[in-house]
This record gives sequence, C-alpha cells and structure tokens, in this order.
Amino acid sequence: MSLPLRISDLKVTAGARNRVLVDLPRLDLQSGQSLGISGPSGAGKSTLLYAIAGLTEHCSGEVRWGDTDFLALRSGARAAFRAAHIGMVFQDFLLFDEMSADANAAIAACFAPKPARTGLRARAETSLARLGLTDTARSVASFSGGERQRVAIARALAGDPAILLADEPTASLDRDAADRVIEDLATAAREQGTTLVTVSHDQALLARMDRVLHLENGRPVGTETKRAA
Repeated sequence: MSLPLRISDLKVTAGARNRVLVDLPRLDLQSGQSLGISGPSGAGKSTLLYAIAGLTEHCSGEVRWGDTDFLALRSGARAAFRAAHIGMVFQDFLLFDEMSADANAAIAACFAPKPARTGLRARAETSLARLGLTDTARSVASFSGGERQRVAIARALAGDPAILLADEPTASLDRDAADRVIEDLATAAREQGTTLVTVSHDQALLARMDRVLHLENGRPVGTETKRAA
C-alpha cells in the first residue's frame, strides 16, 4: 500500500515573533511517486520533511496523507500513524553501534505487538539481503558509512511502510557509496510502490526523483520540476 500526500497552506513558525520557517501553499504527490526537496542550506528543507512526518511543532494548515489529516491528530495518534505507515532514514544513521546489522534493522520488533515481531524481523533480513549486506551478524561499529546507511534503509523498510522519508541520505557518503544508496532508495520506491520524499543537495539523487521541489527562505521557488521516473 502507498499513500498520496496533499499539503494546503502549510506554515511552520518559530520563536516568540513566529518567524516563518516554511510557507508552502500547496503540494500534491500521488501514491508511489518520489519527490526530492532541494535548496540552499537553511532554506527549510529538513523542517518541511519533519513537518510532513508530524515531528515539528508550531505548524498550521493541512498535511493530509491519504484520508488522514495528520496535523489535526494528537501527538499520540501521530506517533501511531508513523509507526504504522512511515519509515524514516536520517542523515546521521542513528544506529546502535553495539548491536548487529540484523538487530538494528529489526529494532521495531522490540516495540511491536508480539504477533507482528516475526514478520518485522523477516522483512528486515530480506531488506538487508536485497541491499547487498550479507555479514549482518557483526556490530555495525565496524561498517563503512555506505553500509551503515544501507542498514538504516533496511530498518526503515522493515515495517513495510507506505511512506519513506529521507533526510540528506547521501550527505556523509563518498560518491560510489552515495550512488548505491540512491539506487537502493529508487529501487525500493519502484518495487514496493512506496511514496518517497527525500531532502538532498545531491543532484544525482534529485535526478532520480519523479519530481523536485526547490525551496528558498522556506518558500517554493519557480515551478516544481518534473523528472523522468
């Protein structure tokens, strides 16, 4: 399953003077499409990504995933929605170094209801294998940056999410590792029909997205660019 995204009159503010960090009048993304968010540092790219993940305070407007008005939910309901539908890939990996790749990729099984745990662990193993990681019993502390990012992607995919959100997933990688991660993300979106939104400065990654939204000072600039799928 995948979920479409519709944003209407989204504003994210900060501080006592309500400084506007993001001002996005409208965005529609079809189920299973991929969207890249580009722009200079400080443009509001990550703020926008975290807003559509329900992880940013002081938001107004509408962020609708399918039939769910995400911003209208209480924090507990948003967390439950994320657990059920969203996988996230962070720039800094956020892995547990003392744990194996297997354990990191299947970390959600520690918090899932007992009947769901076996499926989560199986999908984590499948994702690791599909991403080309075989020696998954050793600690991720010994993994390269590219390998660690692949573990993070496998973790995000283990829950079979309808939505995959990635924040600068290639920023800390060399070119070869970055290109492999780009292929991993594009393949996951294509083969699983996942709705993919990724923030990036990486032109190679943006070129693989179906669409690209460019932000400056928190606002869209020009026309959203169409890319070949």
